[in-house]
Amino acid sequence: MPQSSVKDDSPRHILSEIEHYRDDLVQLRRDIHAHPELAFDEHRTAAKVAALLQQWGYEVATKVGGTGVVATLTHGKAAKSLGLRADMDGLPMTEATGVKYASLDAGRMHACGHDGHVVMLLGAARYLSKTRSFKGTVRLIFQPAEETMEGAAAMIRDGLFSRFPVDAVFGMHVAPELPRGTMGFRDGPAMASSDRWEVILTGVGGHAAMPEKGVDPVVAGAATVMALQTVVSRNVSPKQPTVVTVGAFQAGGAGNVIPHEAILRLSIRTTEPEARIRVLEKIRAIVAGQATSYGVGWEIREGESSPVLVNDPGQTAFARFVARELLGDGCVVDVPLVMGSDDFAFMLQERWGCQCFIGNGGEATVHNPAFDFNDDNLVPGAA
Repeated sequence: MPQSSVKDDSPRHILSEIEHYRDDLVQLRRDIHAHPELAFDEHRTAAKVAALLQQWGYEVATKVGGTGVVATLTHGKAAKSLGLRADMDGLPMTEATGVKYASLDAGRMHACGHDGHVVMLLGAARYLSKTRSFKGTVRLIFQPAEETMEGAAAMIRDGLFSRFPVDAVFGMHVAPELPRGTMGFRDGPAMASSDRWEVILTGVGGHAAMPEKGVDPVVAGAATVMALQTVVSRNVSPKQPTVVTVGAFQAGGAGNVIPHEAILRLSIRTTEPEARIRVLEKIRAIVAGQATSYGVGWEIREGESSPVLVNDPGQTAFARFVARELLGDGCVVDVPLVMGSDDFAFMLQERWGCQCFIGNGGEATVHNPAFDFNDDNLVPGAA
């Protein structure tokens, strides 16, 4: 794409330039929203991203860490390099937004704003390609599998920062709890660590009318769920934000059958390493104790985990300055520690950087079937 003859790089000019193709961004975002793809299955999204970036003159690498895409654009002779990251995957949920561009794939939806993240970064990519208003190298990182906490680590293992070196890396996440038009920042620890565990309780199935002839894993599971509610309240200081949630309890399929097995799926969020160790040990002890007392077998499958997301104060100050220049002082706010997690934390362990938040407004929170990304964020987010 030919370079623009306009050298104005003021916030007003950036917003104005991107506003010219706002309709394109909205159409693209709604197309991606209608075709959500789950972790490491983002083939359509990745292909669309790669095609646009190649059209705009980027050097594009695909299949990085599975379905990841990394685009590179260099201008001038400066040695500096900067990375910008967006996540691409949706969630295994049924959409209930009622919008015309709702998910066309039953049981899948973009309920966490990743469709918007992708398009905000594509909007920035288009502007940078047109204006070349920088000196150095920009790397655009489109990451798979954030929802399973696997994608960032997979890209890093595939040589993300050795093949595509950057001096710093930045990410942005939509925040329904913030008013639209605001940007949120936090120095240091900004998002909790995440551990995803699966507990399998194995009993002896049988007829519901003859419980004495079986061993009921549902009762054991119910007792385990209730016992797990004491992990935080009686083992962690109120000064250390911690969450243990049983998000899924799956057992049986008929009211007159005692099932053979019950499965609990846990989401564990901690903000300090010592608390994490203590919480995980307590969960193991409770599962073993409850299973033994009810006479069922038990197994814990420890899934992918991600560390606490820690923003570098210097890079966060830089990002905050950029946001103030763009939106004004009144639109830049400090945010409290977020108990949600993001595997961008792995990238911030490798390079200095910052994850910031863009206000979405509205009543529905992320991971809610009624959530939808606010298209009014596309231009300021890209800018």
